[in-house]
Amino acid sequence: MTRFELLQLLLGQARTNGFQFRKWYVGKLGLPWVDSQKAIETLSVERRYYALLFSHEFASHFWKAGELMTFEVPTQMFKRRMADGSIGTVTRKAYTRRSARDDAWRYHLRELAMAEEPLRYMRRYLRVEDDLTEEE
Repeated sequence: MTRFELLQLLLGQARTNGFQFRKWYVGKLGLPWVDSQKAIETLSVERRYYALLFSHEFASHFWKAGELMTFEVPTQMFKRRMADGSIGTVTRKAYTRRSARDDAWRYHLRELAMAEEPLRYMRRYLRVEDDLTEEE
């Protein structure tokens, strides 16, 4: 899947949730509007897609409020005083949590900022035909 196709799918999902791409494009990037194809091409070729991915407007529409989200809590290690008075290291295994929150998009923006490849992180939240054929 090309970057252009991925951006099309991401914008499609955000648009179905109420994101106004044209308004954002002209307002935030200050570029003239020709059509959506040209705008997505500009985002993908000039690597301006970071402005889109980290936009609060886009994120809040891409991840709907109250939508069930699944995330993994990483392994934790810390020291604490044990019952016998000694200091011991406690290790908690990683586990998966599910939550429905109004500000789920804030969590995803934090994770996106820490991700090495933001587009790959975003791809995980799209259901595309490639994924469906792999699961079968």
